[in-house]
Amino acid sequence: MPLDLNPALVAELLALGTIAGFLAGLLGVGGGMMMVPAMTWLLAQRGVESGLAVKMAVATSMSTILFTSLSSVRAHQRLGAVRWPIVRAMVPGILLGGLAAGGGVFALLKGQALALAFSAFISYTAVQMLLDRKPSPARALPGAAGLTGVGFAVGFLSSLVGAGGAFLSVPFMTWCNVPPRQAVGTSAALGFPIAAAGVLGYLISGWGQAPALPGSFGYLWLPALLIVSTASVLLAPLGARTAQRIDVKLLKRFFAVMLFALAASMLQRAFAP
Repeated sequence: MPLDLNPALVAELLALGTIAGFLAGLLGVGGGMMMVPAMTWLLAQRGVESGLAVKMAVATSMSTILFTSLSSVRAHQRLGAVRWPIVRAMVPGILLGGLAAGGGVFALLKGQALALAFSAFISYTAVQMLLDRKPSPARALPGAAGLTGVGFAVGFLSSLVGAGGAFLSVPFMTWCNVPPRQAVGTSAALGFPIAAAGVLGYLISGWGQAPALPGSFGYLWLPALLIVSTASVLLAPLGARTAQRIDVKLLKRFFAVMLFALAASMLQRAFAP
C-alpha cells in the first residue's frame, strides 16, 4: 500500500518527532502527550472520522515509543540513572495491563471516550508538575508484589491513552522518594515493555479495521510511525543528557501549561459536531 509522504506532511511529522523525542528524554513524559493531539489533528485534516482519528493517534503514538524508549534508556543508563530492580518488578504487571487494554478495552471504547480519558490523564500530569509536592521522608517503594500491581495499572492506562507510562510512573516513584533523575531514567526503561504490550494489543484489536488512509494498517498510521520514530530517536539522547545537567522545574511548569492547552484542544476536537 503506498504511503502518503507529501513534503508538508513530512515536515510536520519531523517537527513533531523532534519535539516529542527531546521532551521524552528530558522529562520522562511528553512523547505520547505531544503526539496524540497532534496526530489526531493531522489525521482529521486528511478526512479521517474524529473517533477513528483518536484511536489511530493513540496506537501510532505508542508504536513510536518502541523506538524512542530504546534510545532514551540507553542514554539514561550511561548516566547511571536507571533502577533496574524496579523495572524487573514492574514489567510483568505492565505486560498484562498493556495487553488487557490494547487487545480488548481499546477496541470497545468510542473515540470520544478515549479522548476524554486522554485529556483527563494529561491534565492530571500537568497538575502534578505544577504542584511539585515533596514526599514524606519515610515513604519507600512497595515490595515486588506491590510494584507488579502498580505496573499493571501503568500498563493498562498507558495503552488506553498512547503514552509511555511516565505520566504515572515518574510521580509514583518520586512520591516514594526515588530521586527525580532516577525516576525519569527508570521510567524510560519501562517505556519499551509498555509500548510492546500496547502495540501487540492494538494489532489484535485493529486486525479487521479497513485502511483509513494510504499507508495505514489497522489502527497504525505507518508514515507517522516511520518519520516520527526516526526524529525522536535522534533527539531523545539529547533530552536525557540535558535532564542530568539542568534544573527542570521551570521547564516543567511551562510544559504543564502546554499540557492543559493540549487537553482542551483534544476535547474540543473530539466533541466538535
